[in-house]
Amino acid sequence: MPFLTPDDYLGSVERIDPSALVEQGFGIVLLDIDNTLVPRDTRRLPAGVARWVARLREEGLRVCLLSNNWHRVVFDYARELDLPLVHRAMKPAPFAYMRALRKMGRRRGEKVVCVGDQIVTDVWGAHLLGLKAILVEPQATKDLWYTQLFRRFERRLMHGRRPRV
Repeated sequence: MPFLTPDDYLGSVERIDPSALVEQGFGIVLLDIDNTLVPRDTRRLPAGVARWVARLREEGLRVCLLSNNWHRVVFDYARELDLPLVHRAMKPAPFAYMRALRKMGRRRGEKVVCVGDQIVTDVWGAHLLGLKAILVEPQATKDLWYTQLFRRFERRLMHGRRPRV
């Protein structure tokens, strides 16, 4: 199932080299929040993640947060990172991705990469629009009951594959 296979798989967002993204021609990065940037069980943005987001912007990448979450905390993260936010995205449905791309002023042919911790929402949603998808390991082990069901399915899809370091 190639549409559920990530284009890359890394241990965390900090493992993604912003200058390598630019070298590969990417102009926009769409970032999931829960368990991608912030461990679900802490509600505290890690300092390393904030520095990594700053490096993305220093490299000239335009960044937008794209989250299925709708609680106040996602607005707090967007404000703290000074990034635009598309919340209540209902990923993998493509309309929120398109809304984020409009918000970012995507130019025709500009390459976009989506970064998230779930295959069923983040990778599949990106691939539905022909976008690249980087899967990262979830930043916390405790999760919502339905996400735990997805994780079992995702482990089978990945056939024991480990993140690249």
